[in-house]
Amino acid sequence: MDPRVVLLLLAAALLHATWNALLRSGDDRLAQVTLMCVVSAGCGAAMAFAAPAPAAAAWPYIALSAALQIAYCVVLVRAYDRGELGQVYPVARGSAPLLVALGAALAAGERPAPLALAGLAMVSGGIMGLGLGRDRPHIAATLAALSGGALIAGYTVTDGVGVRLSGSAFGYIGWLYVVQGAPMPLVYRVIKGRWPTIGRDRDTLKGLGGGLLSVFGYGVVVWALSLSQMARVSGLRETSILFATVIGAVFLRERMTLRRGLCAALIAAGAALLAR
Repeated sequence: MDPRVVLLLLAAALLHATWNALLRSGDDRLAQVTLMCVVSAGCGAAMAFAAPAPAAAAWPYIALSAALQIAYCVVLVRAYDRGELGQVYPVARGSAPLLVALGAALAAGERPAPLALAGLAMVSGGIMGLGLGRDRPHIAATLAALSGGALIAGYTVTDGVGVRLSGSAFGYIGWLYVVQGAPMPLVYRVIKGRWPTIGRDRDTLKGLGGGLLSVFGYGVVVWALSLSQMARVSGLRETSILFATVIGAVFLRERMTLRRGLCAALIAAGAALLAR
């Protein structure tokens, strides 16, 4: 994999961990993730009109990915309502790479090399070890996080196939953000029974900032999916758990243990194999 792509994916991983930390620290997390999606939709609209439109074959994938990502946002909020960042995040992200590898093999005929498979196993094993130790989250949070991992795998494979059919990676990314983000206020209305409000408070600032971070973070991932194997891209992206572990310990005052440190080292070693 091109070293520049690796560096951009690692930067995207850091941004992803950061916006998840912002979401976990909020009060009304569904309102916060809704605002994030509205911000990404606005940025996506600008991208969509500046780039060529995706080919017709890509639009079903945009619609399916958007639906999966909306479901993921709802499930993620449910998980964070019941568990810590350092517990929920590893389970959700750790269950995704191997599912992406399986989905990519079935949907696109991709067969990762033995070293890449070993790297995937190390990344997934380390991340799952971080989330399923003695201090594992509440069963409801664990189930929500595992559901999130399945949705992550689903939309990653969907976007991996869709962006390659689109003929315009930036057009695909832009329209994906629009289609996914625009319905989120209605989703909030259905769940909460009222429309989200925007105030002059910390959660609003977190939502705005998180939205901007997510635009770059997942945009890089979709762009990388157009260039490299899906399983490799997914595995490298999940190194975001390293950043989430540090952010959770330093900024959210979550407990750092030897087990978490060892699992983080295993993830780093797996990422090195994936980068090769």
